[in-house]
Amino acid sequence: MTEHHEPTSFAFDAESNAAIEQIVARYPAGKQASAVIPLLYIVQKQMKRMTDSGWVPRVGMDAVAARLGMAPIRVYEVATFYFMFNTKPIGRFHLQVCGTTPCWLRGSDAVLKACKDAGGLKGYGDTSADGNFTLSEVECLGGCVNAPILAVDDDYYEDLDYDSTVKLIEALKRGERPAPGSVIGRQTSAPVGGPTTLLDVAGE
Repeated sequence: MTEHHEPTSFAFDAESNAAIEQIVARYPAGKQASAVIPLLYIVQKQMKRMTDSGWVPRVGMDAVAARLGMAPIRVYEVATFYFMFNTKPIGRFHLQVCGTTPCWLRGSDAVLKACKDAGGLKGYGDTSADGNFTLSEVECLGGCVNAPILAVDDDYYEDLDYDSTVKLIEALKRGERPAPGSVIGRQTSAPVGGPTTLLDVAGE
């Protein structure tokens, strides 16, 4: 995916329009521009449905501007400022490695190596030759207690190491989508091995 082709048009589909109506209704009259971030997400999700690549083309930004009564440049500013919006096509799966201190201390370097080895990726910013994977480094994903974390699109996979990351990527290649969460069976944020306190709840 070395070439970047911008579509010539974009129109919200029925699913997107239904979501937009609910979102815009949350804001007072005259304040619809406040919905710019959620509407950019809608564009990105619709592009994923349409092309299997979740990104926001310029014509999608223009559609958001028209829907919210904003100058297009204001939408461009938002879309290019925030890292969570992809402004060029990405792979079918977006592998986002957290390299912030807690994940790094718990082995994010091994997760990165597994992504490169199993995904056929050269490094951050690369998309695999088969178009399956794009690799990005992200700042804290907020799941530090179960570090290291790999986000695949919007799903978090936690408590990873090299082998479990390879296993995850191989499953994605086969068209399988493993359940997100801890790969070692950790219960939410409980200690490894299970809860050790508050085991008896009154009334149960």
